[in-house]
Amino acid sequence: MAATASAACVLTAAGLTASPAAAAPATTAAAAGDGPEAGQSCTAADLGTRHPYIKSSEVSPTITHFKGWYVTEGTTGTHTVNTNTQTTISVSVGLTGNVEGSFAIETLGKVGASLGLNVQVNYTSTSSVSDSVTWNFRQPGYYGLYKGTKKVTGTYGSLNCNRVKQDDGSWALKWIKSADTGSYTTYTTLEEGAVRCEDKVPANSIMAKAQGLLDCGSATAAAKHEAGPVPSAKADAFKAAQKAATDTHGRPNAKKTTRSPAPSTRAALNCQSAAYKIAVPGRPLNWSAPLLANDGIRLRESTIFSAHLDNWRLCNVTESNGVLEASLWNWGNGGCATVPEQTAATEQAALKTVPCAEDDLQRFSIYRDVPGSGKIGIQNKYTGSMIGYDRYADGDFLRQYSSGRQDGSGTFDLLQV
Repeated sequence: MAATASAACVLTAAGLTASPAAAAPATTAAAAGDGPEAGQSCTAADLGTRHPYIKSSEVSPTITHFKGWYVTEGTTGTHTVNTNTQTTISVSVGLTGNVEGSFAIETLGKVGASLGLNVQVNYTSTSSVSDSVTWNFRQPGYYGLYKGTKKVTGTYGSLNCNRVKQDDGSWALKWIKSADTGSYTTYTTLEEGAVRCEDKVPANSIMAKAQGLLDCGSATAAAKHEAGPVPSAKADAFKAAQKAATDTHGRPNAKKTTRSPAPSTRAALNCQSAAYKIAVPGRPLNWSAPLLANDGIRLRESTIFSAHLDNWRLCNVTESNGVLEASLWNWGNGGCATVPEQTAATEQAALKTVPCAEDDLQRFSIYRDVPGSGKIGIQNKYTGSMIGYDRYADGDFLRQYSSGRQDGSGTFDLLQV
């Protein structure tokens, strides 16, 4: 009877110590959203935008805090116990252990909707959670006090707007699955409780994971013991294994990849002969490279003094599934457009030009309108972000936006000079 009561009471929600805004989970209704699906129609204004879709998901109960505890006759009742951290989980999407930009939030929202779970959608970490567990021990015995969660990991892809040839030979703009991909990590609401060796618990549950850290059947569990903490060899081994197998964000080390090789010396580019302006449709401002190395690419009006800084060539061009990939070489300063490495993970990082190299930070996917139109959307290969500008103004920087600019300001005209 006592064992049943113990097992029946073990699940309680533990509040996070992060700020309320940071710790807010995604509700299923909010997460479902009205995002596009592959194959649906899009418009030229969507060329500079993207949306996520979930490629894979895995849910695994994980213990974040644990302490073995022995309760003797006369020491039952409520106790507050400081546990030991077993593993740390941080919410992350893409390149860093962080959540920045609308694309990351939309990705985690879709994860929650697809799994029917409330998951964290802003940056939080279980390392910010208090390690104390307060529990009412009704029976003597060997307990495992724990905090745990459901760790959710997987991969996402990107939906982009691009021209697609129809069966009848005509062209249309549709959402397509692009080559862009990445991984995510998040977790559900933290739970805390206490479990004994003899308790019957659901298989593959957080409770079962905690019970597995108890040295059940060992001399420690069976022997008479003074009240208080009990070392657990299994918990120590689990902690060591987690530390060795994961990075600081709780993601498997095997998935720690960098999609851009270290820049080499200047690349021997194979550039097309045509030169282009990358212009704001129907307006006079277009991309203009800087003369100074520490400046960025800006919107400028072409004049007789532009000195070819507004002229670009497409180099090392490839095409896959109707999407062009190219380096953007500037005729005026001889550099290639890039997202600087030090700001690659930063939302709204400004584009610059640097010496051309074999580097994914200098490679861009180009999504095109139907033939006859020069409208395009531009995406950085390494970061996955779309290129746009904050406001239409002479001198405004060209920047990366994780989801693009939903007002259409990420759509440009590729105009041959």
